[in-house]
Amino acid sequence: MSLEVIIGNHQDATDIPENWLTALEDVAHEAAALALAHAAFDDSPLAHLATLEVALVDDSASERVHRDFMNLEGPTDVITFHHGEIVIGAEVAHRQAIEYGESLAREILRYLVHGLLHLAGHDDSNPQACAAMESAQESIVAALWTADLQARMTSPAPPPPPKP
Repeated sequence: MSLEVIIGNHQDATDIPENWLTALEDVAHEAAALALAHAAFDDSPLAHLATLEVALVDDSASERVHRDFMNLEGPTDVITFHHGEIVIGAEVAHRQAIEYGESLAREILRYLVHGLLHLAGHDDSNPQACAAMESAQESIVAALWTADLQARMTSPAPPPPPKP
């Protein structure tokens, strides 16, 4: 699979160091291969992509995309478009990382994997599908979160974002 991966930080509400973006771009190819290995069906959109664009956005942008494309109010963690775009709510990731005692870097990796699994045909709209997707997601995150990736994504933790 030849996949060009572009990860951009389009917000400044949550501190996301540049080296994290580079590390995520580097690991995204392996993440995509693992997502395809866990694909819900063989001919998923991910299998046909040449380019994957990932945008880290603030709550305002996340809420706007959530409302405009899913007709749902409020910021969200991940929105995936089958043409190869993943929108990650950086402020949501930060709040969830604090709530679950997780590092922000690993939470953002989790959201990248979640988006890739959507592109691999997974759906989380019902409890059974959600459980299967979460199982695949956590397996992939565990495989990717190596000592090397942790070291590359180590930096001082940013302060928590203000509550919406």
